[in-house]
Amino acid sequence: MQHVTSKDGTHIAYEQSGQGPAIIIVGCVLDDHTQQAGLAQLLAEHFTVYNFDRRGHGQSGDNPPYAVEREVEDIAAMLDVAGGSAFVYGTSARVS
Repeated sequence: MQHVTSKDGTHIAYEQSGQGPAIIIVGCVLDDHTQQAGLAQLLAEHFTVYNFDRRGHGQSGDNPPYAVEREVEDIAAMLDVAGGSAFVYGTSARVS
């Protein structure tokens, strides 16, 4: 895993794979990057994939209190890693 620092100093962990246009995967809030690993592998055939652990999950840090703005800053940090622009794919939270 690689890391990038978000605006508030939180370390965000991500895996990078493939080649081509950049795509950032924003997984479900309840899981880490492994939830989207299969999709990342498929996309890596045509894209440079950035699959990251959302703050507070997996290997990413967290700086309370939670605010949706911090999540947006995390995606902005990932966009910087991707070179300033990328496609973004997101999933919603699942409720059991």
